[in-house]
Amino acid sequence: MKFRHLIYSVSLFALGLTAFSSCTDEIKFGNSFLEKAPGGDITADTIFNDAEYTRNFLAGCYSRQYYGITFAASYANSVSGWTGKFAGLTDCFQHYYTSTTVYNYYYMGGLNNTLSGVFGFDDEYVWETIRACLTLLYYVDQVPDLTDDEKECMKAEAYCLMATRYFDAFQFYGGLPIVETLFDGSDASYNLPRATAEETVEYIISLLDKAIACSALPWAYTGDEAETETGHWTKAGAMALKCRVLQFAASPLFNSSEGYYGGTTEAEQQYLVWYGGYKSEYWTELKTACKEFLDAIDTNGHYKLLEATDLNSAWTNPTPEQYRLTFRRAYLWEGSPEVIHSVRVTNTNNSKYNWFTWVKNSRNSYCPTQEYVEMFPWRDGTPFDWDEAEANNQLDTMFISADIKSHALTNIVLTRDPRLYETAFVNGVPTSLNWSTATMSGTSFETWVGGATAGQNPDTQTNKFATGYYCMKFILNTNGASGDASGLYIHWPTIRLADIYLMYAEALLQADGNCTGALEYINKVRARVGLPNLEDCDTRYDYTSNTEALLEELLNERAREFGMENIRYLDMIRYKRADLFEKQLHRLVMHRQKQNDSGEWEDYDSKWYGNDNKTADFPTHYRYEREEITAPVRHWWTNGYDPKWYLAPIPSTEINKEYGMIQNPGW
Repeated sequence: MKFRHLIYSVSLFALGLTAFSSCTDEIKFGNSFLEKAPGGDITADTIFNDAEYTRNFLAGCYSRQYYGITFAASYANSVSGWTGKFAGLTDCFQHYYTSTTVYNYYYMGGLNNTLSGVFGFDDEYVWETIRACLTLLYYVDQVPDLTDDEKECMKAEAYCLMATRYFDAFQFYGGLPIVETLFDGSDASYNLPRATAEETVEYIISLLDKAIACSALPWAYTGDEAETETGHWTKAGAMALKCRVLQFAASPLFNSSEGYYGGTTEAEQQYLVWYGGYKSEYWTELKTACKEFLDAIDTNGHYKLLEATDLNSAWTNPTPEQYRLTFRRAYLWEGSPEVIHSVRVTNTNNSKYNWFTWVKNSRNSYCPTQEYVEMFPWRDGTPFDWDEAEANNQLDTMFISADIKSHALTNIVLTRDPRLYETAFVNGVPTSLNWSTATMSGTSFETWVGGATAGQNPDTQTNKFATGYYCMKFILNTNGASGDASGLYIHWPTIRLADIYLMYAEALLQADGNCTGALEYINKVRARVGLPNLEDCDTRYDYTSNTEALLEELLNERAREFGMENIRYLDMIRYKRADLFEKQLHRLVMHRQKQNDSGEWEDYDSKWYGNDNKTADFPTHYRYEREEITAPVRHWWTNGYDPKWYLAPIPSTEINKEYGMIQNPGW
């Protein structure tokens, strides 16, 4: 079964059950596969009496995994451009498209139990996928012409698919109804109350343990198989997802001495949204799961952090640009050895009305905040401090240093953590990075007020560059489909090895207070982009003993490594970081400086390229304003962060169906 790029757009769902199609043979099923559709002849016996139909059915199950990049409104609520990315709710990005859920329901505070948030309860195909997997598990043993190993492998993959979909919902809703059997439509009633938070976690883990124990499930796909099978769940993927589930489960949102809403609501008293007390064993379980996974890599190989020498053996002393390319290929390249599981789409970036075709309008106006940009240290690992840089006259080189030749920038050197340049468009950096040589080329971005790239947006706080920056992650170029991502199949990296390293560091800290062990794994991630050990270059704290400071820096490291990969939002939720949600965020307003006849510097808010690039040097001196973001002002900045926001509201329509749903606190 060819699986390299999975088709999303042709799958249909009817009556709570999936009508799937595959990438090898489009088969669309009728209104039900538990009983004959009126006037039709497609039944469960038809589907599961043919090996190829069954494989196609499994491909259909895969087609409704969570895909984190805006793709198509018809795919799922969370992927719609009119919903918005989770990153827009964090302290790292501000979103400027006014027609999205992020803007109207979160920034404006309008979310309620009649509306879908950024991850809907009943419009993400979670339950349809779970039911489809249960159907496969029920029938697969009767399929002829499938070997026993293939049947067992299919079952293991179905367990993984169920686990990932349950976990997707668990992060936003807490305890969930656990569906373990098929309903055939003749049941007198459906009593499916929410399980407790702990029961939900245990069930998800039980599914993954079944997959991990399956000897027929491959550790990874390699060689020729990788070309057609990568994208399937594997034993490595199941083990990695188990780590992520345990990380969320162990975190303070659910694992605390008191419920996040005070403990008096019905959902809290029934332990649907916390465990009823603190359970240190969850951190120990996470530590054990991470160690087992890393030991399995030592035994089975395949997965590793991508290094510069993997791209070019001559890059033994990499330049910042070579480290930058290494990071790009680590998260974006489908062949990356550190992507443990990813979700793929059929269409290249320039063949679908999606994320990339929206780059030139406001729908994708996710703009990094000044707070986020300042998280990225100098290239030598020293923390970036605005006041210190200003006092030392370093602001003009806070992104690049360069010489001038024929009025243009030349010999450009990146002066900060290389990941910054793959996360945000910043001033002075050339527009393109060669995928093979890491050579930067093209005109430089002009992000000052009036610049050729940003225009007036930093001043008016509208559209791209409203904060003085624009999102680079997964986009790569302001030209969108015709830029560095042209022709690529953009996958969603569900779990990367860097995440496991940082999870393990977190577990070592939380379970044992082991700063030294945690630093080892934090530093592995930093080293991949050329940053020295944290404890050697950041002297603000003694990270070898200060667990609180190290945990905060670990969360910031996760933000730097996983920009736009949903990690920061979920970290802020699971650690109940109301302080970060409430914090007033800032933007950078840059004004190009030009000397007047008296030799004094004054604002010259005009572009360079296409204006005076033939007669004047590319500007290297600016006036900087670190201004508050005032359009829009988030509801939480002025009204405080009500802890009800930690979990989403259950739709009132689901409550009213009376099958056992209880509303989350505060909604």
